[in-house]
Amino acid sequence: MNRLQRLYTECGQSPWLDNLRRGWITGGQLVELRDRGVRGLTSNPTIFQKAIQGSADYDEQFSALTRSRVAPRDAYWSLVLRDIDSALDVFAPVYESSGGEDGFVSVEVDPNLAHDSGGTLTSARELHERVGRPNVMIKIPATREGLPAIRAMIAEGRSVNVTLIFSLERYAQVLEAYVAGLEDLARSTTSDLSRVASVGSFFISRVDTEVDRRLEAIGTPDALALRGRAAVAQGQLAYRMFTEVFRGARWQALAARGARLQRPLWASTSTKNPAYRDTLYVEELIGPHTVNTLPDATLEAFDDHGQVARRVDIDVDAAAQTWQEIAAVGVDHAAVAEQLEREGVSSFQKSFDELLTALTAKAAELS
Repeated sequence: MNRLQRLYTECGQSPWLDNLRRGWITGGQLVELRDRGVRGLTSNPTIFQKAIQGSADYDEQFSALTRSRVAPRDAYWSLVLRDIDSALDVFAPVYESSGGEDGFVSVEVDPNLAHDSGGTLTSARELHERVGRPNVMIKIPATREGLPAIRAMIAEGRSVNVTLIFSLERYAQVLEAYVAGLEDLARSTTSDLSRVASVGSFFISRVDTEVDRRLEAIGTPDALALRGRAAVAQGQLAYRMFTEVFRGARWQALAARGARLQRPLWASTSTKNPAYRDTLYVEELIGPHTVNTLPDATLEAFDDHGQVARRVDIDVDAAAQTWQEIAAVGVDHAAVAEQLEREGVSSFQKSFDELLTALTAKAAELS
């Protein structure tokens, strides 16, 4: 049994893949990854920009769409959803064998709607209905404006991947949106709630990148000694919040109706700083009822030499102390989270808009 399989069987963590390209589907690599132990897949606008602009795999379909006078924006969604549908086929056996726990494929709403509650909800519903598969998760950013859409989608019985979480305060609001959405759903139906699944996606490495930058600007020995510790500490504190929310009378009433936990998902788990070990953000956040969505290089590194052991809750008091010490030397956690959210949304918007511009130019050449 390899390390990816052991993550799940020994520690209860589901490794998902944070990448998708058509060549992996047509060439069989995605099936091979699934058979090695990958239990789901996430995508985002940047992944699709790299895939579509980085290969000729999409040219034939795009040319046919252009000849049929399909607008570039609509053509984008046709390209994306063909890949999503194929990936859903690949992971459908995992969805079935796990009883609906894993086997999900995530697709994100238009990132330009990140601060538009109504537009996000409309887009998310349309995506969910257009895909029409039980193992699809619609990705919605955890912006303030995204929270009402998340609750509404859950209340309608639709599965959601809540993305771009950067703070414990916002995570508390995400957890509340999920639980309240399930309560709304429970009031509107007599059937069980198990058809709804959700993950809350914390972006890990980006936290260290920004906090380390601020610690280095402060420059004191105490500040410099805290580099590389913020992201894991926040993840461990988030896991404690998760365990606290999903117990007690309020949750048990929903669990009795078949409700599933909203699992923490660790995203952005590649190591950006070469001084840190390449498996840092996998190894330190292993624990039951979690997901780690791995870029392919990180996945291969972990499967080659990662350490499989439960660590996410091994010493949460130390994580809390680290979090406090970082604030004490002058790092404003709220300001870090706000900046990272702005940058995360902006990055996905940039990828989405640049790809649409490229597709529009390509359509003009083909016309």
